[in-house]
Amino acid sequence: MSKITEQFIRKIPKTDLHLHLDGSLRLSSLIEMAKSLNVKLPSYEEEGLNELVFKPKYANLGEYLAGFAYTVGVLQTLENLERAAYELAEDAYEEGVRYIEVRFAPQLHITHGTEIGTIVRAVFQGLDKAKKHLNASVPESDMPFEYGIILCAMRRFNRHMSPYYDRLISRAGKTGQRYIFARASLGLAKEAVKLRDEGLPVVGFDLAGEEAGFPAVHHREAFEYAYKHFLRKTVHAGEAYGPESIFQAITECYANRIGHGTFLFSEEAIVLKSIKDKKEYIGQLIEYIANQRITIEVCPTSNLQTIPEFQTLNDHPIQQMVDNGLSVSISTDNRLVSHTSVTKELLLCSQYLDLTDSQFRDLVLAGFKRSFYPGPYSNKRNYVRRAINLYDGVAKQFLE
Repeated sequence: MSKITEQFIRKIPKTDLHLHLDGSLRLSSLIEMAKSLNVKLPSYEEEGLNELVFKPKYANLGEYLAGFAYTVGVLQTLENLERAAYELAEDAYEEGVRYIEVRFAPQLHITHGTEIGTIVRAVFQGLDKAKKHLNASVPESDMPFEYGIILCAMRRFNRHMSPYYDRLISRAGKTGQRYIFARASLGLAKEAVKLRDEGLPVVGFDLAGEEAGFPAVHHREAFEYAYKHFLRKTVHAGEAYGPESIFQAITECYANRIGHGTFLFSEEAIVLKSIKDKKEYIGQLIEYIANQRITIEVCPTSNLQTIPEFQTLNDHPIQQMVDNGLSVSISTDNRLVSHTSVTKELLLCSQYLDLTDSQFRDLVLAGFKRSFYPGPYSNKRNYVRRAINLYDGVAKQFLE
């Protein structure tokens, strides 16, 4: 591969398909919001928060997730949600990202005076204001900023995570957890379709949270509803569990894309006794994913921070994904929690992976091609073509 520089990466058009709103606040804004809402932080200095909460390396997934208590804690007003969305769009645009899909769990942000619709509209307003501002004048040498919204259901939750969950659990009485979790997911899927049909750019439905012990199949009814109403689907799978989790996301939840997919190739991670030939099972799964062009949203830095056995990107299966012809898109996951950007993620790939120029190009453009772009397919095709032409023009300038 030709020498890929940071300057080249910043110049090319990029996407971020796996981008959590509550994990991507500006640190300065988090502190300011916390002070205004009297949310207690371990430190009210950026240096202190980076030392105590948002670390370069985490001991485990639990430590990684601890910071979300603070970010979600400040995103409990419509004003802060709108502001966070606006600033996220600005930050992405500044590094050359031209398309983002912002995902979040509205039910985590519902207070006694709000509902799913008002939460989603606040995020929409922030993103749309940013889009109008950023696209005020787009030169021919660039392309306009676009975005979509993905609503996340949670595999599991407890009453302390939000007033909404507290009310839901209280009303459910002695109903089993599995039913409560599934009920919340179905309710969110119905709201997602309703908001999409009202004209909001809600482009997808997601399932996030702890995999082990909380399989995606428990949320099948919600995904079936999304599927039957033409809402596209992505599922966090294979991040902390094995290939069966990915298989289940595809076959039971109709996933169009997979979030992370980190343990796709791991025979050791397979736990179902019914799978006798693990190598054959994985091989067939890989072939199916490749043929169906089910894109894997890979978040390199996030995976390195939360999976202890991954010391460098050489330990990550992304090279195997590319070598097997899978559709792979590079994303940030959480810009604040992982101290990253799309530029940093792509630079990391260029430094550690054995990629041809063509394969690196595919990594970048997959985000445009496999996006859940809002609007007619003909518009998406034109947008993708513009991204391809812009990429090739920059590559001609820098790589030839």
